Amino acid sequence: MSRSIRVRVTQLHSSIDCPKKQKATLRALGLRRRMHTVEKEVNPAILGMLRTVSHLVKIEVLS
Repeated sequence: MSRSIRVRVTQLHSSIDCPKKQKATLRALGLRRRMHTVEKEVNPAILGMLRTVSHLVKIEVLS
């Protein structure tokens, strides 16, 4: 059985002055406020979401 890759995503910057699409992406990732952290399994959808908000978050690979 192959192990899936997981990432830890932490929101570093506020979404106050961001476009609606980026705010919605943060919400879909489960991020609610600055310094909030979630862990996600990597798949193509998550990678696209992370690319959209990469300037607002810190991404750590957990393996």
